Formats: sequence, C-alpha cells, structure tokens
Amino acid sequence: MKIGTPTEVFAGEARVAMTPESALQLQKLGHECFIQSGAGLKAGFIDAAYEEAGVTVLPDEGALFETADIIAKVRPPSEEEAKLLRKGQTLISFFNPAGNTELLEQCKEQGATVMAMEMIPRISRAQKMDALSSMANIAGYRAVIEAGNNYGRFFTGQITAAGKVPPAKVLVVGAGVAGLAAIGAATSLGAITYAFDVRPEVAEQVESMGAEFVYLDFEEEQQDGAATGGYASVSSPEFREAQLAKFREIAPEMDIVITTALIPNREAPKLWLEDMIASMKRGSVIVDLAAERGGNAEGTVPDEKVVTDNGVTIIGYTDFPSRMATQASSLYATNIRHLMTDLTPEKDGVVDHDMDDDVIRSATVTHEGEVTFPPPPLKVAAIAAQKPKEKAKEQTPEEKRAAEVAAFKKQTRTQVGLLGIMAILILGVGLIAPASFMQHFIVFVLSVFVGFQVIWGVAHSLHTPLMAVTNAISSIIILGALMQIGSGNWIVIILAALSVFMAGINIFGGFLVTRRMLAMFQKS
Repeated sequence: MKIGTPTEVFAGEARVAMTPESALQLQKLGHECFIQSGAGLKAGFIDAAYEEAGVTVLPDEGALFETADIIAKVRPPSEEEAKLLRKGQTLISFFNPAGNTELLEQCKEQGATVMAMEMIPRISRAQKMDALSSMANIAGYRAVIEAGNNYGRFFTGQITAAGKVPPAKVLVVGAGVAGLAAIGAATSLGAITYAFDVRPEVAEQVESMGAEFVYLDFEEEQQDGAATGGYASVSSPEFREAQLAKFREIAPEMDIVITTALIPNREAPKLWLEDMIASMKRGSVIVDLAAERGGNAEGTVPDEKVVTDNGVTIIGYTDFPSRMATQASSLYATNIRHLMTDLTPEKDGVVDHDMDDDVIRSATVTHEGEVTFPPPPLKVAAIAAQKPKEKAKEQTPEEKRAAEVAAFKKQTRTQVGLLGIMAILILGVGLIAPASFMQHFIVFVLSVFVGFQVIWGVAHSLHTPLMAVTNAISSIIILGALMQIGSGNWIVIILAALSVFMAGINIFGGFLVTRRMLAMFQKS
C-alpha cells in the first residue's frame, strides 16, 4: 500500500505523522511511503532526510491524496482535505468522532475508512499504539516547563549566602498520563508536589513518584477506573462539593497548579474556580491542560495566557505537544507504525482491516460507507478492576491481650523445642566424641546462640541492618581473637592480632559510615 503524509493545515500545528525513521520501518512492512514537500520542516525533518530514507516527496497536497492509499495525519482533516478523500482510501488521524459528527458523515459519504487514534483502547497489547498517552506524556512534561518559565522563582529550595529560598509547591489535578508526567518533572526539579485524582487507585502511583496524594475526608466509595477504561468518571454532587472545599483549603499555599482533568466525550469539569484563583499568591501560575475542552479553571482562554487582577497567570495553550514537535512527531509516528504493523500481519504490504480485532474495530469510526462509531464494548476489560480492600476489624483490649498471650506461648514453644532438639543432638555427639572435643563443641554452640541473640537484638533504628549484622559478627571475632592472643604460639598471636585489627576497623568504620548517613537526613 502507498502511505502518504500531508502538511498539517491546522493553525500552529508543527507535528508530522511520518518521520524518516518510521518510514524505514513502514517500508519493511512492504509499504511505499510518500510525503508532501515541507511537511516535516516545523518538526525538524527536512525533505532530504525523507529522500535518504526512501520516501517519495510530492509537491502538493492534491498529488499526495491522489497517490496514497492510506493518509496518515495528526489533526482531523479540514473540509477541503475531507473532500479529497476517495472510496477505498483510509485516513488515520486524531478525529474526535463524538464532536465531529458532520465531518464523520462527510467521510462516510466519500466512502473512506477513518481510524481515529484517540479511540485506540487502553488494553495491554495496544499500549504501543496509544497516541493519546504519548501526547499526554509530552503535554504533562511541557506544562511544567511552561509553568517554570512563567513562575519567576526556583522550583527547588536553596540556602545561599543571599538568603534562604523556599521550594515551590505544585499541585497536579488529575493523575492520568499527563498528570504523572507533570508530577515526575516537577519532583525532579525539586518542587514539593501534591496530586489529586477522583480515582483512589492512583494514590500509590502518585506516592511512588515522590508526590503527596491529597485525600478527601469523604465516605462515598468512588468508581474504580477499570469500569471506564482507566479514565475518570462523573462524580456525585456531594463528592464534588467536598473536592472543591479541599481545593479552597489548599489554594493559598500553592505556587503552581496544573490541571489535567478530562472525562471522555464531555466538556472539561470546572475544578479551579474564581474564588480559589483570587486566594492564590501574586506570581502564582495555573497551567490548564484541559483548555481545548473548555478548561478546568475559570478564566482559562484557549490558546492564550492571561493574568488576573491579583497577578495569577493562567496558561491555556492547546498545543503543548506541538511545542515539542520533534519529540512528539517521533512518538506519534511510532504509534502509527505500530498500528500499521497490526493492519499488515503478513508484512507483505497488504492491509487486512480485521473488524473482529478489538483494537482495529475500536479505532475504526467509518468503514465501507457506514459510520461504525461508537464501537461495541471490548471483549476484555481495559484494565483489571481493583479488588476492594477489606477494612481490618479493630480488636478489643481483651482480644489484643489474648492475641499477645497466644503469640508469646507460640514463641515459647518454638524456643523450648529448639533447645530440646539441640540438647538431644549435643548428648548424641557426647556419646561418641572425646571429652576434649566436647569442651570446644559446647563453647562453639553457645557462641553461636549468643551471637544470634546479639545480632537479632541490635536496634536497626541506630544503624542500617547490614551494619548491625556485620558489627555484631565483628564483635564476636574480636572476642575470639582476644582469647587467643595469650597463646604461646607466635603464629596464633600474629593471626589473633590481625583479627583484632581488621575487625576493629570494620566496627569503628561501620559506626562512622552510619553516623555520616544519619547526618544526611538531619535538618539542623
């Protein structure tokens, strides 16, 4: 098949759906690649680079649409581009089928097959084609960079000769792909990062990245993200009020707020209201990644940066991935290439549009003159549902006492049993071993027992477990060496002295290293 990529006509769009690297991979699948002249310039890919990769460069859009069997784009087609589609041709791009019904009907009338990249399901084998996640990852990272550019202060805290600089406090609303990328970037820059999400199962992910999850004092059980394919769902009015109350409480403390909350096929929910913005400090920054769907913050203007009366900057850019066009194009072109791999199972250049395949069926919104959106439910769950955690029943004082007594009895039985077995073994050895051997053997057994108790009794809070064990073992070595120093054999004396010296280095060095390690965590 002939795969072609035109120049994006959407204002400000710098991405391109095919890169020289992805073209090489597409050719290995048996396809021919075409690109409109200048399509990759804004993303840093010149025509000569495509020609070196074996891509045919065509002069204009008309020639490309006429030549290609498959059109790969980033943005939805314009009306003019849609008119160029023909029967049997396939279009692969972001499409927003729920919000572009007229364009959907036009493509159907043209007889073209349309595959919407945002409709790729979130199942394990489709992760490599998930363009929404690829672009959201870039948007989250870029949001932190834009916030830092407008914040005017350090992210990390510093103590300098000129004074103490407190770290920035960053709140990320929505811990999806974009939110987690923003959390990672803000944390790596040294900010104190907080995050909130209506899905309780993401709390562990947030905390694992070094951020603090903002919990609500709210009893209502929230819907598991598995029920909505990993996306947030609509919350109850009571939950929303509790959520807004929490935001009002923490708004005055935040220096940067990054909102990423979106619900599929809906306008963005308003989460950061005027009174919260009014309570923020002068110089604070809000980056609204949901601006294209109306924004999460009141006062967001799509594609613009505004400054409120109290000096809060609200950034409503809708082209964050396009602001990192080279990286975004590489990732998006890779998503397209993986989709083409699924469409070309034999790698012979022949496309097999298998509508029984979950991924292909979900992404296809028009096919063979019919609108196939919305897709049927997936045969498999997008993500595994989280098993509800049972709350541990609180024990009464009597039950706690009974449990402690039972544990003590069990421990006592174990120790008595071990001592009994040891005594039988020692008696068995004593029946056949000479008296001189038994004297040393009993000392050896007792030293092992005492050493075990010494090692096990060292408090790990004073030093690391490894240091505790090595120091305890070294102490036993020193005691044994001191007992041998009085021996009349000069070889034994030398070896004992060396043992004392090396074990002493291990002990004192261990405590010195531990002291330095603990000092790293002291604030004073």
